[in-house]
Amino acid sequence: MNELERWANFYLLMSGAAATLLGLMFVVIALAAERRSGDAAKIHIYLTPTVIYFASVLFLAALLTFPDHTRLTASLCTCLGGFAGLVYSGSFFLIARGGKKNYYELQDWIVYAVVPFAAYGVQVFGGVLFFHAPQRGLTLVAAGMLSLLALAVRNSWAIAVDVVSTPRGQQNSK
Repeated sequence: MNELERWANFYLLMSGAAATLLGLMFVVIALAAERRSGDAAKIHIYLTPTVIYFASVLFLAALLTFPDHTRLTASLCTCLGGFAGLVYSGSFFLIARGGKKNYYELQDWIVYAVVPFAAYGVQVFGGVLFFHAPQRGLTLVAAGMLSLLALAVRNSWAIAVDVVSTPRGQQNSK
């Protein structure tokens, strides 16, 4: 399919960036575990979503580089991946609604729930639009992927700064 071939370099670049940054996240996780052994409960809240954002960009980019995609299969891959992300990021809304305060600030809730939900929504909409207007749909898919990658980089930076600014053995906010 000619539409996806035009985007092949973009997907290769996205998968390479996401894979590299995902590997670096595990270094951050190892540093966090060494420095803050009593803060392991926060891994689920702060580190896991960031790893999932990187992984979802990696997997979608890899899926879209498969040869011999049809519009239907490429659209399904994009929509299913985006829908899974909507369910995952939407679960943070339910947790917040249930009165559980997992995040320390409103800004945390926005960057770990609201923004990813919007990015995955753009991805799903792009997957649907791809079936009817391929270039416009792929542009929206790219926007969703770039949003998730940028968000994961931002979150990784916040986590890394928090880890290195906390003295060994002392717990902090993240």
